[in-house]
Amino acid sequence: MRQFINSGAVALALLAAAGPAQADEAALKAEVEQLRAEVAALKDAVHEMQTQRSAVAAVPVAAVAPSATVTAVPVAGTAPAPAQASAGGEREATTLWGYGELNYNHPSAHAADAQADLRRAVLGFSHSFDESTHVYGELEWEHAVTSADDQGESEVEQLYVEHALAPNYGVRAGLMLVPLGLLNEHHEPTSYYGVERNFVETAIIPSTWREGGVAGYGSTEGGLNWNVGIGTGPDLGKWDATADEGRASPLGSIHQELQLAKARDPSLWGALNWNGIPGLNVGGGVFTAKLGQGNTELPIDDTRLTLGEVHARWQSGPFDLSGLYTRGTISDTRAFNLTLLGQPTPVPKSFWGGYAQGAWRALEWDRSYLATFVRYEQFNTAASYEAQPQGLGAAAMPTQRVWTVGANYYLNPNVVFKIDYQDFRYDAAAFGYGARFDLGVGYQF
Repeated sequence: MRQFINSGAVALALLAAAGPAQADEAALKAEVEQLRAEVAALKDAVHEMQTQRSAVAAVPVAAVAPSATVTAVPVAGTAPAPAQASAGGEREATTLWGYGELNYNHPSAHAADAQADLRRAVLGFSHSFDESTHVYGELEWEHAVTSADDQGESEVEQLYVEHALAPNYGVRAGLMLVPLGLLNEHHEPTSYYGVERNFVETAIIPSTWREGGVAGYGSTEGGLNWNVGIGTGPDLGKWDATADEGRASPLGSIHQELQLAKARDPSLWGALNWNGIPGLNVGGGVFTAKLGQGNTELPIDDTRLTLGEVHARWQSGPFDLSGLYTRGTISDTRAFNLTLLGQPTPVPKSFWGGYAQGAWRALEWDRSYLATFVRYEQFNTAASYEAQPQGLGAAAMPTQRVWTVGANYYLNPNVVFKIDYQDFRYDAAAFGYGARFDLGVGYQF
């Protein structure tokens, strides 16, 4: 069509140049005007065809099939986004995302204990009921196989309804992650350095720690984000003094995960984060709850957990620096621990931990990059016990120190390969020294 228009223009020019030698002036003018009219008509026809083609291409899929569409959430390390408007103006009601990781651990001094594990696979979803109301959920499978004879687990990690009361604040109700630390709410493998999650935010602040309840959230124009809530809490009646789970993570051994959770004694939490300077996050939070949960068989009715933490992270150019300190106490445990005499794991009075971490994006090309990092941690899951009669008390656990050096290679922002080396050091000579070599791969979509 365009070639025909161009040919007409050339013909017009030749006729104009031929002059009165080939036709009289009146006839020539008539033919020129006729050709101009035909060229203009052809241009109008081409424009109409292009307009129709653009209109067909712009028809949204929802106009053809009115069912809800499913899309991926490609942003790593962030909370799931509400449904977005499509190019045709229709809202996508349902979104789908997920993440997973496979790890290999090789203790240097105990090669026979080396193991590979499909650590976890998670499938998440959200649904938009309208512009203000959404539901979010995550389903998780751990250790590849779930059955009565296997160590795998299947669980609901999150499930809550969120309603925005205004653009900058709202409420949530359901099973939610407790907003403490840097890791608990952002625990995808693409969001942290190293094959395994750091020890402080696993042993002291259990990951992933979740409670059922109601919470309010919001932000200010100055960059202050807040979250306050009331919900279920840990149950000290679940404490097993014969096992080592309480030494590995005091709170991890007694949190209820909203599984037929005892709920006589509610918990309270609050968290603040300030992001007023680009790349900087400074914040902290507090969680407190009575742990008795109406248990009349054990002397735990007055026991109370209080856990607080402060953290900071600065990301500028290729550098990523972060640090965190957390400390927890469980009060009024003396009477309960007297019932556990002779058992290896009494309830601690205090536990704490902290780390400092630095990372550097050393190489970058296309969408891939290599980040190296070093992290130093100190933590103690039983730093003290309440006083007991002479000869009956338990000695405090030694403070554990861990150096971790390694690298994250991001094939793209949502696929990461990891390698690290961890050196374990303890205060007590009885624990000796140890090291571990780790490999991992993780993804998020």
